[in-house]
Amino acid sequence: MPADFDKGAYPEPPRQTPVVDKQTALPNPAVILSKLFYYSVDLPVTTFRDAVDSIRSSNKAVYYHQKFRRVPDLADCQHGDYLCYYEAEMQWRRDYKVDQEIVKVVQERMRACQQREGPSYHQNCAQEIQQFNQTTNNFQSRYGDLGAYATGRKCLMKQKERMMAPQTQSA
Repeated sequence: MPADFDKGAYPEPPRQTPVVDKQTALPNPAVILSKLFYYSVDLPVTTFRDAVDSIRSSNKAVYYHQKFRRVPDLADCQHGDYLCYYEAEMQWRRDYKVDQEIVKVVQERMRACQQREGPSYHQNCAQEIQQFNQTTNNFQSRYGDLGAYATGRKCLMKQKERMMAPQTQSA
């Protein structure tokens, strides 16, 4: 503090903090229990968690974008190779979910444009509507009419039937 301060307005702080006047010589049981809990439970758990977190931080995998390696399609699997069948089925299911999400995202974009543009959305949202129609047609041609229990094998058979069906030519 400066030498010329007003002692009435700013009194000097006490030189020592007062000593707590104990009424008894017995220790406080709450302090004993809190220390016992800290050293027996909290400290070991915290130390273990910090050790695990330090190990995990060096091997941190990004949870929201897991990349799976591509496996052969069902048509490329050898006869009787059940592991290949299983991997192809799991890959088909992931692709199916991704395609569903793509359709949802395109539909949300189209609806947002319709909401934003109002009555003139046919003119101003033509690109979004065309993209939505193309996406839904592609999804329908690949996954449509598979039923509730769709599998990769059913989808493959549907694609084969579609390729073998006679092409109708428009004149």
